[in-house]
Amino acid sequence: MDELVGTAVSTPVGVLTLVATDTGLRRIYWGEVTPDDVAVDSTHAILKLTETQLNRYFAGELRRFSVPLDLRGSAFQQRVWTAVAGVPYGRTATYADIARALGVPRGARAVGSANGRNPVPIIVPCHRLVGSDRTLRGFGGGLDVKKRLLAHEAHLWASRSGTAATTRT
Repeated sequence: MDELVGTAVSTPVGVLTLVATDTGLRRIYWGEVTPDDVAVDSTHAILKLTETQLNRYFAGELRRFSVPLDLRGSAFQQRVWTAVAGVPYGRTATYADIARALGVPRGARAVGSANGRNPVPIIVPCHRLVGSDRTLRGFGGGLDVKKRLLAHEAHLWASRSGTAATTRT
């Protein structure tokens, strides 16, 4: 079994606890938590890289994360998380959009369920998924945080592209 190491980091959306193995980032928890099976290690290379990339993201300097991941989930969850990771910065997609892209046109609820189990929010940008009516749906960090993340990206995307931000992919 891989040794799990973790550290808590402060971000503009609150404290996040990062958990990794030597292979990659395994989990992000909202708040400062220390699961029983996690050794605290703020110097671990993957945790430091994740913290650096999160800082760059919140500073508006990073649009796509490249931290290695070590995610655990079903084959379908892995496919959903990969598809969600492809939703461009500053844009949104619907759960139905992702389901169609995966070849499961009636799978919006299954996509929503898999998205809700995304172990690394922000890195795999689950906050970019919205309902078919374009309203915000559940988010592990709360809808206020989801709104803040979307506003952060939309503002920076619009200011750097010289156009008004759009919410379509």
